[in-house]
Amino acid sequence: MFKKLNIKKILKETFILALTLFLAMNILSYLRSPELSSSQLPNISKSLIDNTHFSTSEFSDKPILIHFWAIWCPTCKLEAGNIQTISEHFNVITIAVKSGTNAQIQKYLSENDFNFKVINDNNAILSSQFSVPAYPTTFIYNSKGKLEFSEVGYSSLLGLYLRMLWAK
Repeated sequence: MFKKLNIKKILKETFILALTLFLAMNILSYLRSPELSSSQLPNISKSLIDNTHFSTSEFSDKPILIHFWAIWCPTCKLEAGNIQTISEHFNVITIAVKSGTNAQIQKYLSENDFNFKVINDNNAILSSQFSVPAYPTTFIYNSKGKLEFSEVGYSSLLGLYLRMLWAK
C-alpha cells in the first residue's frame, strides 16, 4: 500500500524548494530596495537613547551597518537577536522608528538583553531621508562610505555577517 520512501528524492526536492525560496526572497528584497539619492554614507550626527553622541564621521574608514526597525514590528523582533550579535563584531547603528520615547525603547532593549546603539527616530525623519519603505530595512556601507547592500525585511545572521565581511 505505501511505497518505500526514497530519501534521496526527498532531499533533492527539499533542496530545490529551499533554493527556490532563497532566490525568490532575494529577488523580492532587491525589488523592494529603497531608491537613494546617493550611494554615499550620509552624515548622521545624533544623540543616542543613552544620551551619548553618534556620528557617521567616526566610521570614515570602517564598514557600518545602519538598521531601521520598530518596537511594534514583528519581523524586527525576530531579527533583533541577529542585529545584537552583529553589533558585537562590527560597527552597527540602529534607528528605532516611531517606537515611543527613549525610556520605552530602553525598556524594550533591557527586557530582551540587547545593547546595540539606538537613535530614536520618533518622527521618522531619518527613515524618510533613507527612503525606507518598510521595517526592518538594513543598509551596509563599506569602509569608503559607499553603499554595498540594502535589504528590506528579515536578514539572517549568516547573511549579515558575510555582507559585513564583504564590505571591508
